[in-house]
Amino acid sequence: MNIAYRQRVVLLSFLAVFICYIDRVNISVAIIKMADTLQWDRTTQGFVMSSFFVGYLLLQIVGGSLADRFGGKVVLGVGVLAWSLFTVLTPFAAFAGLSVLILTRILMGMGEAVTFPSIYTMYSTWVPASERSRAVGRANSGIPTGTVFALITTPYIAEAWGWEWAFYLFGAVGLVWYVAWHRLVSAYPRQQQGISEAELRLIESGTTPDEARGPTPWAKLLRCKAVWAIIIAHFCNNWSLYVLLSWLPTFINQGLGVDYHAVGWVTMIPHVASFIFLNVAGALADRMIRAGRDVTFVRKLFQTIGFGSIATALMVVGYVESVWAAITIMTIGNALGAFVTGGFSVNHMDVAPKYAGTLMGITNTAGTIPGIIGVSVSGMILSATGSWTLVFQVAAGVTLFGLVSYLLLASGERQIE
Repeated sequence: MNIAYRQRVVLLSFLAVFICYIDRVNISVAIIKMADTLQWDRTTQGFVMSSFFVGYLLLQIVGGSLADRFGGKVVLGVGVLAWSLFTVLTPFAAFAGLSVLILTRILMGMGEAVTFPSIYTMYSTWVPASERSRAVGRANSGIPTGTVFALITTPYIAEAWGWEWAFYLFGAVGLVWYVAWHRLVSAYPRQQQGISEAELRLIESGTTPDEARGPTPWAKLLRCKAVWAIIIAHFCNNWSLYVLLSWLPTFINQGLGVDYHAVGWVTMIPHVASFIFLNVAGALADRMIRAGRDVTFVRKLFQTIGFGSIATALMVVGYVESVWAAITIMTIGNALGAFVTGGFSVNHMDVAPKYAGTLMGITNTAGTIPGIIGVSVSGMILSATGSWTLVFQVAAGVTLFGLVSYLLLASGERQIE
């Protein structure tokens, strides 16, 4: 059965995010074996995992600007090829020395940095406004899907063939994706061979044509309160996201005593809930907007459900000693936390649709800082105090700050022409 070309773009964008996260997350499980082999303490592990985010930080805005200027197709394709190469090189770098590994992880992060800015540029051209929450939810559902896949398969690969093969195999997947992306998708709908006039009319009635874009209005973007609402929300959202992605397997294994072989199966449950509810929330937000609800109201409502739920879960989870109680709390938190896909996650295309890739680059730059600070600080807290409760409560406080800021500053109306 043929699918619409805009849906093909969304599907391949989902797969790009999936590959992005299997390559990013596998180290959070593999590092348990890597640390045994290479004699790393918790602080060193934190530095290794956080070094990726240094590179991820560096190219966000540049990647978004390039995608807005030249189209998201070529920028995303080059990014996938680059990060896949450095994923494959990770084991060689680890044995070459800590500084070589950190440099390799930084370069891998630079490759992955263009992912979301490029996808947002593609969406602003390919996906009508009435379908964008669902499209963003679908792409973002690649985060928990890729996370679950990496959490489940990495322990088996590490036990069967050695932790090095998690990087060799996962890195190779990006090459397969690139072939499909290159052959099946064009940068702009008008360039797509075989697309129907009906689909073109539907797309162009609710998107920003590529020829309408001008130079990026940096001053207007950075003076806009609604832009700062997204920047702050993205930072606060990613603090809890990256801390949990990096440290949850270790918490489950060493904090709650779950066997290494079972870590992936236990930690996948909250991510499965996130996958389901990212798509549910995106569809529900689009439905409310099509029914005539004010866009600003919808964005703030969904942000409140999302941030309020994950903050509550983080405040509670550190006090439980049962692994299943902890997983239940995090599953509920992740499920309702996915409602941010109808909040700040799609807000870029409301506020500045012509510059969605650049704006995503700006906000994802802020959202990358917790990957450096939050992951490293969490490692330092654990080394100094051994308190998982403190790690989670710091993340909860950051999330609540983000919620208050978003409610005060956010808008669902176009701010930048």
